[in-house]
Amino acid sequence: MELNISMLRKLLLMLVTVFSFTVLQAQEKAVSGTVTDANDGMGIPGVSVVVKGTTVGTTTDIDGKYMLNVDANSTLVYSFVGYKTQEILVGEQSQINVVLGVETENLSEVVVIGYGQVRKDDATGAVFSVNSDDFNQGSTSSPQDLIVGKVAGVQIVSDGGAPGSASTIRIRGGSSMTASNDPLIVIDGMPLDNRGIDGMSNVLSSLNPNDIETFTVLKDASATAIYGSRASNGVILITTKKGKAGQNLQITYDNKFSIGKIKETIDVLNADQYRALVNERALTNSSVNPDLLGNASTDWQDEIYRNASGHEHNLSVSGSYKSIPFRVSVGYTDQNGILQTSEMQRTTGTLNLNPKFFDDHLKINAGLKYMSIDNRFADKGAIGSALRFDPTKPVFNNTGIYGGYTTWLMSDGSRNVNATRNPVAQLQQRRDESDVSRYIADFQADYKLHFFPDLQASVKLGYDYSDSKGFTITDGEASWVRGTQDVIERNYTQEKKNKLLDLYLTYNKDLPSINSKIDVMAGYEWQEFWARSGGIEDLTDDTNRVDPIREPQNNLISYFGRVNYNFMDKYILTATVRRDGSSRFHEDNRWGTFPSAAFAWRMSEEEFIKNIEAISSIKVRLGYGVTGQQDISENDFPYLGVYQISDSQTRYQFGGQYYNLIRPNGYDEAIKWEETTTYNAGIDFGFFNNRINGTIDVYKRKTKDLLNRIPVPAGTNFTDLLTTNVGNLENNGFEFSINGIAINKDDLFWEVGFNLAYNKNEVTRLTNYDDPNYRGIDVGGISGVGVGNTIQKNAVGHALNTFYVYEQVYDANGKPIEGLYVDRNNDGQINSDDRYYAEDPAQDYNMGFSSYLKYKDFDFGFNGRIGIGGQIYNNVIVGGRYQEMTVNEYLTNLPTEINKSQFETAQQYSDYFLEDASFLRIDNITLGYNFTKLLKPLLGFDINARAYASVQNAFVITDYSGLDPEVNGGIDNDVYPRPRTFLFGLNLKF
Repeated sequence: MELNISMLRKLLLMLVTVFSFTVLQAQEKAVSGTVTDANDGMGIPGVSVVVKGTTVGTTTDIDGKYMLNVDANSTLVYSFVGYKTQEILVGEQSQINVVLGVETENLSEVVVIGYGQVRKDDATGAVFSVNSDDFNQGSTSSPQDLIVGKVAGVQIVSDGGAPGSASTIRIRGGSSMTASNDPLIVIDGMPLDNRGIDGMSNVLSSLNPNDIETFTVLKDASATAIYGSRASNGVILITTKKGKAGQNLQITYDNKFSIGKIKETIDVLNADQYRALVNERALTNSSVNPDLLGNASTDWQDEIYRNASGHEHNLSVSGSYKSIPFRVSVGYTDQNGILQTSEMQRTTGTLNLNPKFFDDHLKINAGLKYMSIDNRFADKGAIGSALRFDPTKPVFNNTGIYGGYTTWLMSDGSRNVNATRNPVAQLQQRRDESDVSRYIADFQADYKLHFFPDLQASVKLGYDYSDSKGFTITDGEASWVRGTQDVIERNYTQEKKNKLLDLYLTYNKDLPSINSKIDVMAGYEWQEFWARSGGIEDLTDDTNRVDPIREPQNNLISYFGRVNYNFMDKYILTATVRRDGSSRFHEDNRWGTFPSAAFAWRMSEEEFIKNIEAISSIKVRLGYGVTGQQDISENDFPYLGVYQISDSQTRYQFGGQYYNLIRPNGYDEAIKWEETTTYNAGIDFGFFNNRINGTIDVYKRKTKDLLNRIPVPAGTNFTDLLTTNVGNLENNGFEFSINGIAINKDDLFWEVGFNLAYNKNEVTRLTNYDDPNYRGIDVGGISGVGVGNTIQKNAVGHALNTFYVYEQVYDANGKPIEGLYVDRNNDGQINSDDRYYAEDPAQDYNMGFSSYLKYKDFDFGFNGRIGIGGQIYNNVIVGGRYQEMTVNEYLTNLPTEINKSQFETAQQYSDYFLEDASFLRIDNITLGYNFTKLLKPLLGFDINARAYASVQNAFVITDYSGLDPEVNGGIDNDVYPRPRTFLFGLNLKF
């Protein structure tokens, strides 16, 4: 890791300044030169240059230069922590320039953990770190894209292809049913509020990916329990890039230009096919009216999609000014979406300062991150309309009404309010825009007491502030604007504040008398979350409706501690405890205690293994811990009985005026956080000087007090369904990851990586009492005849969101027989009791793989993923039925799949629409070339220049008939398509 090399480099430089090598005076000739880094070409300060077999030597200065008097027969040894040592015979040379390559396998890598850091060799939990050198390349406007497929057990699925779209992140599956399953995200020690920001689809979009140094994923409870009531879904620690002490001024500029194209569209009937079908059906069905057909041939999907261009610019300056390391950066991203009218412009800026004072006893880390983002959101409903709007109609009509867009009319000339909307009009006659600003400031001071240097006091201050505003304007001429109470404009604002105070002490002591090390940490944390939001709606009758101002607030107070004990550098024990108090719960349930313990055995340090040359490291880990989940609802006071003013959609009409209602909410005074207990066993291994290294983990997670909406007797509460703690859930799985350097030569380097994860969950309890007739909770809303249709259930003995369907019967030719399902309970009739639990949407196995090849100045890399198992419900083709063709005096197009099913009426509960969700995806392919050797002689100064080309979302191999098998929740319902993106970039480093 670059950050750790820098830290060690600074330490070594300080040491050699104080304890310099003894240089003999009687030498025969002077030798000078420069020692540079093989990666960036910059001079390396503090490199040891020693005559082999003696103590005669020197060190390089801040620019990497050195001079030494030596004998011509001498051999010089160039060494520095984290780099490969080189030996060179002096001979007749008077100038010797040396390029040192990084020797990562010999570096004791330090990984970030909660409230500190630890040597990777000493980590006892399931912790995985990805640094900037290993990030996914390409057009990554969202930070989470950097690690897609990189970490075993971490699934990241984007919510669609819109610019800056959010992603669903799951670490070892979900641990909750109705509460949040999102991991806790911590940026430079600042825990974020995961509830999101109005006007932003992705809370992480405020962070420029180019500013990120590392992602560290804490997966098991022994690693996450230090975060207590927020850690049941794992923790992601993000650290940003910082300056380096003694570093020369370094300027980096990165430019990217991209073109995104839609890969494919849904197969629907074209105009000629549709005319033929309508005319054919009209012969036998009087409700089908061919007179409604038009004369055009319109590909509506082609009308709403486009090639999406984007460009990105990032400039950073880092170095050290008067012994104050700093890094400052600015970035600008302008990205269009492939769906017409969707776009994003983002400006970011960061400043990091990390000086040291009082002989390094006082360390300061101060950072400021700024983001301004302007979004225009396209109406995603246009995607579904493009599949259904009559292809024989043109985009525009000649009437001039409704903005000139073709609109379905009734026989009396009035607009048909039930008809499919013109998809182009949906995009062009509606503006949905937002403007969001966000600031994240953090300050940390670590003071190692002068009179007691083994004790360090730390204080952390954090402030996360966002201000957003937005509006949605609908053209009054739009065909879907119908009555006098329709909303034609909505304005909203939101302000959010997240404040943090951490105080903790760390005691670190070597105990050589008993061959031990001990590290003890204890602290206090206070965090406050506050928001204020409101809005106003303008109606078509020149009146307006004002939403009540909402001002939620909650506080978290915590006490935490951790003990690390290392015996003989072989046996390591870690114990943590955190006690959280949250204002979200009643005082009787406000506090919770979350302990953990872990043990690691560095088996490779044992004598019976230590001398086996092929084994570099073997470490066995065992862990146990309890974590919580307090993000149980949007309501900050779910334990209180509250009367709430109704929203704008629930109003009472009195005369010609509409009034908000005041209504009671259901509540449970005893509600508390969900609690997850995790057991973990793992092995970390390395072979052949760690050229092959990896990890194996197995785990079991048990969640109790799972929140569930259960029926309650009438009159006992203000609702018939009450959210309360009654459920239990189990997750079981294993993970495997391996990385290897297949070739490591001067002109050829090849590294490959692979990871595999398996996870299965099962609901084990849902009610306070055993009820054999309780089938579970309906979830997973779908379209179809009627409203309130669902296709999934959460039920005891099954995985979360398991599909609940009828088993379709087929004829001898494999054609589904409409309305005929298997009588699974053999009672002679088909009803809801014959629906069965099919599979769930989650893949059983998830794999990630990557390859990086460097030959001289060329580099080539790719990364991809494989998902095996799981099912997806193709809700896009559910509407493919002949009954839909003519309804209420308008025509509806059909998918070509109708030629296969030939359904006359809705069959939305049939397992016919369930498909295998397995896939193989190549996420990124990148080819680059380094121009450094060509440019340095021309420019006369040091420069590192690399040009590259990339294809993102290159291709997918799957049996799924829809556009993309990766859909959050497993229900494909007109998802914004992910584009295939071609990117060209240039990186310059001065």
